[in-house]
Amino acid sequence: MVSSKQLLSIIESALLGPTPPTPSQRIELIHAIRHSLPAFKSLFSFPPPKQSDRAQVQLKEVRLPDTGPISLDDQDVWIALKLSDDLHLNEIDCVQLLVSANQEWGLLGREPLDILRLAAGLWYTERRSLITALYTLLRAVVLDQGFEADLVADIQKYLEDLISAGLRHRLISLMKELNREEPTGIGGPNSEHYILDSRGSLVERRAVICRERLILGHCLVLSALIEHADSKDIKDMFFALKDGAVEYSGSTDSLEHQITYSLLFSLVIALVSDALSTGPDKVPVLSSDISFRREFQEIVMTSGNDPTVEGFVDCVRFAWVVHLMLIQDGRELKESVASALSNEMKYTYSCLEAIFANNVFQFYLDKILRTAAYQNDDEDMIYMYNAYLHKQITCFLSHPLARDKVKEAKEKAMTMLNQYRTTASHSQTTDGSGPPQQSTESAPLPFVSLLEFVSEIYQKEPELLSGNDVLWTFVKFAGEDHTNVQTLVAFLKMLSTLACNPEGAAKIFELLNGKTFRSIGWSTLFDCLSIYEEKFKQSLQSPGAMFPEFQEGDAKALVAYLNVLQKVVENGNPIERKNWFPDIKPLFKLLSYENVPPYLKGALRNAIATFVHASPLMKDAIWSYLEQYDLPVVIGPNIGNSGQPVGTQVYDMQFELNEIEARREQYPSTISFINLLNVLIAEERNISDRGHRFIGIFRFIYDHVFSPFPQRAYADPCDKWQLVVACLKHFQMMLSMYDVREEDVDIVGNQSQLSGKGQSSPQMHLPAIELMKDFMSGRTAFRNIMSILLPGVNFLITERTSQIYGQLLEKAVLLSLEIIILVMEKDLIVSDFLRPLYQPLEVILSQDHNQIVALLEYVRYDFLPQVQRCSIKILSILSSRMVGLSQLLLKSNAAGALIEDYAACLELRSEESQIIEESSEDPGVLIMQLLIDNISRPAPNITHLLLRFDVDSPVERTVLQPKFHYSCLKVILDVVDKLSKPEVNALLHEFGFQLLYELCVDPLTSSPTMDLLATKKYQFFVKHLSSIGVAPLPKRNSSQALRICSLHQRAWLLKLLAVELHSADVTSALHRETCQSILAQLFGQSIAEYRNDGDSFYVPQNNSEVARVGSIGKIKVLELLEVVQFKCPDSTLKSSQFVSNLKYSSLAEDILTNPATSGKGGVYYFSERGDRLIDLASFRDKLCQKCNLFNPQMSSFTSEAELNEVREVIQQLLRWGWKYNKNLEEQAAQLHMLTSWSQIVEVSVSQKISFLDTRSEILFQLLDASLNASGSPDCSLKMALILTQVGLTCMAKLRVERFSFGGCFNSETVTCLDIISTNQLSNGACHSIFFKLIMAILRLQSSEALRRRQYALMLNYFHYCRHTLDPDVPPTLLQFLSIDEQDNGDLDLEKIDKDQAELAHMNFAILKKEAQQILNLVIKDATQGSESAKTISIYVLDALICIDHEKFFLSQLQSRGFLRACFLSISTFSYEGGRISLNSMKRVCTLEAELSLLLRVSHKYGKSGAQVLFSMGLLEHIASCKALNLQAKGTLRRIDTKIGRYLAVDVDEQRMIIAPILRLVFSLTSLVDTSEFFEVNNKVVREVIEFIKGHQVLFDQILRVDISDANELTLEQINLVVGILGKVWPYEESDEYGFVQGLFGMMRALFSRDPDVFTSMQSVRSEIQRKVEANTSRLCFNLSSYLYFLVTKKSLRLQVSDGPIDYSASAGQQQPTLTSLSHFLRTLATALERAAEEKYILLNKIKDINELSRQEVDEIINMYITREYVSSSENTQKRRYIAMVEMCQIVGHRNQFITLLLLITQNAMNIILTHFQDSSYAREHYHSLKAIGYGDVHKEDLHSLCEELTPVLERLELLSEDKMGQDLKVFCRLAHSLKEMSFQILAT
Repeated sequence: MVSSKQLLSIIESALLGPTPPTPSQRIELIHAIRHSLPAFKSLFSFPPPKQSDRAQVQLKEVRLPDTGPISLDDQDVWIALKLSDDLHLNEIDCVQLLVSANQEWGLLGREPLDILRLAAGLWYTERRSLITALYTLLRAVVLDQGFEADLVADIQKYLEDLISAGLRHRLISLMKELNREEPTGIGGPNSEHYILDSRGSLVERRAVICRERLILGHCLVLSALIEHADSKDIKDMFFALKDGAVEYSGSTDSLEHQITYSLLFSLVIALVSDALSTGPDKVPVLSSDISFRREFQEIVMTSGNDPTVEGFVDCVRFAWVVHLMLIQDGRELKESVASALSNEMKYTYSCLEAIFANNVFQFYLDKILRTAAYQNDDEDMIYMYNAYLHKQITCFLSHPLARDKVKEAKEKAMTMLNQYRTTASHSQTTDGSGPPQQSTESAPLPFVSLLEFVSEIYQKEPELLSGNDVLWTFVKFAGEDHTNVQTLVAFLKMLSTLACNPEGAAKIFELLNGKTFRSIGWSTLFDCLSIYEEKFKQSLQSPGAMFPEFQEGDAKALVAYLNVLQKVVENGNPIERKNWFPDIKPLFKLLSYENVPPYLKGALRNAIATFVHASPLMKDAIWSYLEQYDLPVVIGPNIGNSGQPVGTQVYDMQFELNEIEARREQYPSTISFINLLNVLIAEERNISDRGHRFIGIFRFIYDHVFSPFPQRAYADPCDKWQLVVACLKHFQMMLSMYDVREEDVDIVGNQSQLSGKGQSSPQMHLPAIELMKDFMSGRTAFRNIMSILLPGVNFLITERTSQIYGQLLEKAVLLSLEIIILVMEKDLIVSDFLRPLYQPLEVILSQDHNQIVALLEYVRYDFLPQVQRCSIKILSILSSRMVGLSQLLLKSNAAGALIEDYAACLELRSEESQIIEESSEDPGVLIMQLLIDNISRPAPNITHLLLRFDVDSPVERTVLQPKFHYSCLKVILDVVDKLSKPEVNALLHEFGFQLLYELCVDPLTSSPTMDLLATKKYQFFVKHLSSIGVAPLPKRNSSQALRICSLHQRAWLLKLLAVELHSADVTSALHRETCQSILAQLFGQSIAEYRNDGDSFYVPQNNSEVARVGSIGKIKVLELLEVVQFKCPDSTLKSSQFVSNLKYSSLAEDILTNPATSGKGGVYYFSERGDRLIDLASFRDKLCQKCNLFNPQMSSFTSEAELNEVREVIQQLLRWGWKYNKNLEEQAAQLHMLTSWSQIVEVSVSQKISFLDTRSEILFQLLDASLNASGSPDCSLKMALILTQVGLTCMAKLRVERFSFGGCFNSETVTCLDIISTNQLSNGACHSIFFKLIMAILRLQSSEALRRRQYALMLNYFHYCRHTLDPDVPPTLLQFLSIDEQDNGDLDLEKIDKDQAELAHMNFAILKKEAQQILNLVIKDATQGSESAKTISIYVLDALICIDHEKFFLSQLQSRGFLRACFLSISTFSYEGGRISLNSMKRVCTLEAELSLLLRVSHKYGKSGAQVLFSMGLLEHIASCKALNLQAKGTLRRIDTKIGRYLAVDVDEQRMIIAPILRLVFSLTSLVDTSEFFEVNNKVVREVIEFIKGHQVLFDQILRVDISDANELTLEQINLVVGILGKVWPYEESDEYGFVQGLFGMMRALFSRDPDVFTSMQSVRSEIQRKVEANTSRLCFNLSSYLYFLVTKKSLRLQVSDGPIDYSASAGQQQPTLTSLSHFLRTLATALERAAEEKYILLNKIKDINELSRQEVDEIINMYITREYVSSSENTQKRRYIAMVEMCQIVGHRNQFITLLLLITQNAMNIILTHFQDSSYAREHYHSLKAIGYGDVHKEDLHSLCEELTPVLERLELLSEDKMGQDLKVFCRLAHSLKEMSFQILAT
C-alpha cells in the first residue's frame, strides 16, 4: 500500500496538472486509489493501544513488520509511550512513527520533546495527506475539469462505493470526535498541545485538527453531490450543525465559522439536490420517504433560545421548504398520496411563515455571506455554495406558494416603510462608502433582505445569470410600484449586481431604457440630476439665498442609480456601450456644490470613472468636464489643458476633506476623487513632461490625504484603507510611469537652495522626484508606508481572514511593497550626488532593523502571491547592497523564521499544479535566482543563510544536514530528486540543477555541497540521465518553452556531473563510488575495480588484438548527443519576412537597432538565463508612439481601414518578436546543453577514462559521433566548434591510449604484446574517421576558427596513423622480444607493417579524391587567413606531404604557386629586436611552419625534393630573411593593447628560426655529390658557400660555443653547421673565414675529453642528458667524417704529437694529432664496452621482468625514471609495464649510441691507418720518417703512439657481437689491420 503522501502526490499529478493525465498516470491513479480503499473506508481509524504491545516497548526491543528487531533506549520508550497516550495510537505503530521520523528528519542530537513533536507532526501530515487526497478525488468528480468521461466515471463509481460503505457517516462522526478534548481529538489535559509540522515550525495541535475538520466538512459537502444522503445522514448533519452553531456564537475563529458553513451547506445541497434528481442515474432518496419528512419537519420546526442557532435552523428550514416545494411539483396528485400532500402543504406553509417571520435572508447576509470567514473560504467551495443558493432561490421564486409569500412581503414593505423624506444631516451611515440610513429602522423587512440576498448570490458568480428566466421574471415583479426609498434602493442594488457580466449589463440597460417600469429608468436619474443642478444654479443667482436642502431619499436613490450605471458601463459590451450614454455631462454638474452629500459625489465620480475606458475621446471629455465642474485641488496648475477658471466653485477639495468629511469621519468624496484621477492618469500616454502637470494633484494627495491619514478618525475601517489604497496607487503610478535621471540632481539642488530662501515653487517639482526625496530622507510618506508594513505578516493574516476590510489592507500592503521596490530601482541613480542629505533606501531602512525584518517576513504571506514576490524582490535588492544582511537578521532573531518561510514558499510553489506563464512572476524562480545571485557574494551571505550553511563559523567547514534542518536546500534537493510535475516545475528543476552546480564550483560551498551530493541518496542525481537525460524533447510547436527548459535542465545536470568527475577526491570511497556510478551511466561500461594494493584502479583489458570497433552497443553519452542534434530555428529571421508592408518593417528595425531605444530600459531586456530578448510590451509601446496611435488627432491616418491596417501590422510584429525570443532562447539552450555535453565528455576522456574498459572503442564512438554531428547540415557553426573540440580531445586521447598499458586483468605478467599497440583502431575505423573529418571540413557553413580546430584534429589523426608500433621501442628490440609470441602465433610484425602501409594508402586515396577542395581551403587559409590560420594550415600541408605518393601534393603545391609564395614570405620576413606586437610574434610562428614545410619537401622526396627547392632559388630567399641577422636568442616583449601593459614572451629564435633554416640548408647539401669533388663549377656548392659567407657571423658564433655547456638545441645547431661546412667547405680553396681552424679546435677539444663524456650514469638516467649524449656522438661523427675526408681526399697529414710551440705558425695549423686520435680511440673503446654492458644487463632485466619482485621493479623505476607520472599508487603489473617500456627505450638509445660509436671508431682507425700506410709507402721509396708529418718527428713518438694504440685495438677486437647487437666482422678486420701495422712500426 502506498503511503498517504505518495497517494496525494499521485492524485495531484494526475488530476491537478495543467494537462490531462496521460495513460500511465491514469493507470497509476486507479491502481493507487484501489490499494488505498481500506484507508478511506476506515478513515482515521487506527489500531488502539494494546497492553501486550506496551509491554514489548517497555522491554526495549520491538519487531516491526518486514524488519528485524529494533533496540530502543529509555528516551525512545518514553517518546513512543507518550505518543501512544497523546494520540491514542498503538505502541508498535508509535515506534514505527519514530523510525519514519528519523528517516525524514534525522533525530540524532534533538531534544526528546522536539522528537515527540516531530513524530506527531509526521503523523498529522500523513492524516492531512489522506483527507486531502479524498477531497481532491471528490472535487475532480463534482467540478468540471475537462477530464475524459471514462476517467471521471471510474472515480465516481469508486467514490459512490465508498460513500455507500459509510464514508459520509464517518465524516460526520469525525467532525464531532475531532472536536472533543480527548486523545483522538484535540487532546486531553495532559497531552502535548504543540507539534512540529513538515517545515519544522511549532504549531498548535488544536489549529491542525481544526483545519482537518474543515477539510472533512468540504468532503462532506462534495459527497452530497455524488451520492444522495439518506435520512439518517440528514438528521446527523442537522444535529451536528446545531452543535456547531452553538460554538459559532462564542467563537471568532474563521476556521470554526467555515466548519459550521460546511455543515449548513452540506444540508442545503443534500436537500436541494435530492429534490432536483429526476434522471434515471440519480434516484431521489428522501422524496419517497414520507416518514422522514414528518419526522424531520418536527425536528426542524422545534424552536430554540439561542438566536444564532435559530438563524442556522432557519437556513435549514429555507432549504427544507425548497425541498418540499420541489417534491410536490414533481409528484402527480393521486388519491394515495393526497393526504400526504395535504400534510406537506402544511409543512410548507409553516416553514414559509417561519423563515419570513425570522427573516432568514437577513441572517444569511449578516452571519454568512457578508462575513470574512465566508469570503475567505476555499474558492471552489464558495462557488458550490453560491451555485446551490442560486438553485435554491431559483426554485423558491419559481414556486407559486413562494411567489405569493414574496408578493405579500412586498406589499407589507410598501405599507410599513415611510415615503421619501429629507434629512438635514448626512452623518448617519451604515458603511463608509454608502449613503446614510434611517436611524429609526430597527430591523430590515424580509422583502428588502430578499432583494439584497439575491444581489449577494450573483455578485461573485455572474455566470449563474445566464438563461435564468425565473430571476428576470422576479426582477420585473420586484421593480413595480415602489413607494419608498428603501425598497427602491434595494431593488437598484440588485440590478447593479445583475449587471456584472455583458449579458446582464445589456438586459439591465434595456430594462431601464424602456417602459418596463413606470417610475424607474435612466431618464429618472438624469432628470433628477438636472433638477437639482437647476435648483442650485437658481440659488446662486439669488443674492443671499441658501442652497436648497438635498433630500436624503433622493440622494440614496441617486447613489443606487449611479451604482447601476457604473456596473452597466463597466461590464457592458465595449462596442455597444459607446452608444448607450452619449451625454454624460449631467454627471459632473453637481460635483462643485457644497450641499451635495459627499457620498453622492463619490457615486458620481465612480460612475464617471467607468466612462474613461469607453474611448480616447471620452477620456478627453472627462478631463474637460472635470476642469469645468469639479472642485479644484489645493495647489498647482489646473488639471488638463484648457486652464479655464471655474466661477461657480464655492469651496475646494481640501476644505471638503478637512471640514466636511473629516467631521463625519467618512471620506467617500475624496476616495472617489483620487480614484477617478488615478484612472485618468493611468490612461495617459504622453509622459514627456514627466508628471509635471500632475504636481498639484500629487501635492494634495501627499500633503492633505496621505500624510495625516494615521491621525484621522474613521467611522468605518474600510474608508481608511480605501483612502490609503487610492493614495498608494497614485504614488505607485507616479514612480512607475516616470523615470528618474541623473540630470534630476540639479533640480533637487536648485529646490534645496530655493526652499532655503523660501522661494520654492510647486511648478519646479516633479512627483517622482518628490517621492524619491521623501523616501531617501525617511520623511512622511516613508514613515506612513512603514506604519502600514510594520505590524507584520501575522497581523495581516489575522486581519485578512477575520475582517471585511482585510482585502483592502492586503492591497495596501502590496502597493507599499511595490512602491519600496520602485524606489530601490531608482535611488542609486541620484544617491551618490545627493549625499548626505538623501541616502539610498537601504541606509534609511537599516536605521531600524525591525523595518527590514518586517519587509522580508512578508514572504510568509501565501494568500496573495504578489506580496510574496515583492518581499523576495526586496530581499534580492537588499542582499546585493548590504554586506552584513545575514548578520543583521541573526542579531534580530529573525533568521530562523525567515529560513523556514522561504523554504515553505518554495515548497508550496513546487506543489502547485498550474503553470505560471511569466517566470518573472514566479516566486519559486525568484527564490532560486536570489540564491544563485548571492552565492559569490561575501560570506556569510543570504544564500548561505537560507540554505542552512554554518554562518557562525567558516562556511567551507559546514556539514550540511538537510534532513535535520528545514530549509530551501531540503526543498530543492527533494524537488530535484523527484522531478515531479515537469510541466509546472520545469523552471524550478532547471534552476535547482544550476544552483547545485554553482554551489559545487564556489570555493566556499563546494566541499560541503559535493560531500552531500555524493551520498548514496543523491549521487549527484546521476539517475536522471536515464529519465530526463535521454527522454525525447517536447515538441516545438506545442510547448517550446518546456522544450527550452528541458534542454537547460539536461545542460546543468551534465555540468553538475562533470564537476564531480573533475574535482572529486577519488581516494574518498564516497566520491569514488559516485564517479564510478556516473561513468557507468554515461558509458554503460563495467567499471575498474579499486584495488587495495597501492590504492589504484585496475582496468581490465582482455583484448590482445587490435581494438575492434563496434563491439559495444550505443552508450548513453551518445544518446545525449542525439538529443541535442536538431536543426535549431533561425533567430536571425528578419521582421520583414513577417510583415508585408516594408515601411513598418523598417520602422521596427529602427526601433530595435537604435541605441536610444535598445539600451538599458529600452526594448530589450535580459532574461533570468541571461538571454537578451525583446521586451514585447516596450516594443509595442514604441511602435504605437511611432505611429501616433496614442494620439489619433496627431496621426496621419485618413481612414479607419488604414488605422486597422497599422494595428494588424503591429500585431504581426509582436508575433514576430515573440517568435524571435523563443527561437533565440532555444538556440541558446541547445548550445548550452551541447557545451555541457562536451564538458562532461572531455572531463571523462581526459581524467577518468582509465576507470573504463574498452576505452578505444568508447573514444572511437565519441569521435565518430562528434564528426558525424559536426558535418551534418543541421549543425550550426557554434555547435560545430564545440563538437570539433570534443573530437580533438578524443583523438588526442586515442593517441595516448594506443600505447597505454593494456595488461590482462587476471594476469600479473607483462609481455611484448603489452608494449605493442594493442589499442590501435582497425583500418576501417580509421578510414571512417578520416572520411567524416574531410566531410566536416568541406561543410558549406564554415569559419576560420572552426577550420583551425579541424586542422588540428587532422594533424592528430595523421600522427595517430604514423606509428602502429610504439615509437619509443626500436623495431629491432621488438623482433628480439617477439620471438616467443611469433612462435605462438600471437604476434605478426609483418602483418602489422602491412596494415600500416594499407592505412597510409587508404588515407592518401581519400585525400586524393577530395584533393582539389581540400587544397583550395587549406591554401586559402595559408595565404589569406590570420597568422594563426596560416601557421596551422601550413602544418596541414606538411602532413599532406608526409603521406604523399607519386609527388601528387608536391606537384599541386608547385602548380598553385604555393611554394614560391612561401619563398617570398620567407624572404620578406623582417622584424626588429626588442618589443614586438602579438601579430609579429605570430608571424614568427608562421615562418617556422613555412621552413618546416620546405624541410619536409626535402626530406620526403630526397634529392628530387631538394633539387626542386634549390632550382626555385631557396637559398637566395633564405639569405634575404632578415631574421638570421638577429642574435642567436633574445627575449622579446609584446604589448597587450587591451589592458595596456607589457607581457614578457620568450621567443626562442634558435629553435623557431635559426635551427629550421640551418636544417633546410643542410638538406640541400645532399645534392653535393662527392664524385664531383674536382668540379669547382658545382652550383649547389657555390651557392651554399656564398650563403655561409653571407652569414659568417652566425656560423662563427655557433662554432665558438663551448660544447661542454651546450644544451640539446645548441648541439644540434653545431651539428648542422659542422655538417654543412663538412659537405661544402672542402671545395673552398682559401680559409680566410677561419672555419677550418674552428673545426680543428672543436676536434681537439672533443678528442681529448674523458670517457665519461659518453657513459656517465647521469646520461642513462636523464632523458635530456641522453639526448645531449646522442647529439655529442653525432657531432663527433661529423667531425671525424670531415677529418677523414680531408685526409683521404685532400691528403691532409697529421702530426704524431704536438711538437715545440711555433709562435710563427697560424692558428689554422693547430690540427689534431695522431696521439689525440689514439686517446679518442681509447675513450671510444671504453664507451663501447660500457654501453654494450648496460644494454646487455637491461635486456636480461627485460626478459626477466615478470620474475622481479615489487621491490626490484621499484629499484629499476627509481634508477631510470624521474617523470612525475610514475606514482607509487600504481599496482605491480602497471609498474612492471612502466619499467619495461622505459628499459626498452634506454636499450633503443644504447643501440643508436653503439652504432654511432662504431662509425666514429671506424673513421678514427681509418685516419690512423691511412697515415701508417703512407709511412710504409714512404719507407719503400727510401723516404725518411719525416713523411709522416709536416715537421720533424722523433722515432720515439711514433713508437709511443703504436704502444698506446695496441691495447686499445686489442680491446676493440674483443667486442662481442652478441652484446653489440651488430655485425663486427669488417670492424674487427680494420682493427686487426691497424694493430698489425702498429706491430710492424714497433718492430722497425
